[in-house]
Amino acid sequence: MVRAKSQAGVTLIDDLVLASSNEGKLLEFQSLLAPYGLRLWSQRELGIEAPAEPHASFLENALTKARAASRRTGRAALADDSGICIALLKDQPGVLSARWAELHGGPHHDDANNKLVNQQLNGQISAAYFICVLVLLRWPEDPVPLIAEGRWHGRWLREARGEAGFGYDPHFLPDGQLLTAAEMPIAQKNSMSHRALAINRLIKQMLDLGLIVNRGSAGN
Repeated sequence: MVRAKSQAGVTLIDDLVLASSNEGKLLEFQSLLAPYGLRLWSQRELGIEAPAEPHASFLENALTKARAASRRTGRAALADDSGICIALLKDQPGVLSARWAELHGGPHHDDANNKLVNQQLNGQISAAYFICVLVLLRWPEDPVPLIAEGRWHGRWLREARGEAGFGYDPHFLPDGQLLTAAEMPIAQKNSMSHRALAINRLIKQMLDLGLIVNRGSAGN
């Protein structure tokens, strides 16, 4: 169960299950949540299998993943559903971003996903954006989950650039930037990414509700 303590009648959240086995996402979220003293567990660490994601919207999929992780562990759970939406592909791959190549008969692999998108774009550069929708459940049947969204706008580049990041990062050049998401230092990426925008909005909600405190200001 979640380690928690009471402050002014509100239960503080000390740790969270991240309803993802993606190590890249885990590292990003750990970095962003570190100032609040939250311990983040991946569902892989806890032996949780990912549920099916049959829904057409990011919100529905994120809620499904959060409910599954919270029910399995009894802990507070954080889930994200994220992907890339490319204008010339009518906002595809969208919710299917992680499995895009696999759904077209290829392997389940980042390189295959990127290669397929390039083939579908036929060498064109396109406006694109990353989107992240976050859902936080305090307990398995939480009737009022916290929801936050972030969008990171830019364009799809034909040539991959950079070795950092994961997923579609090497082909994504954010608006107003010279470096792709895969060329940026992690601190720079975490200051502007779709996940950063979403988690910062979620953190504000959690602070407003007294679910977390800034450990520096609390003297911890």
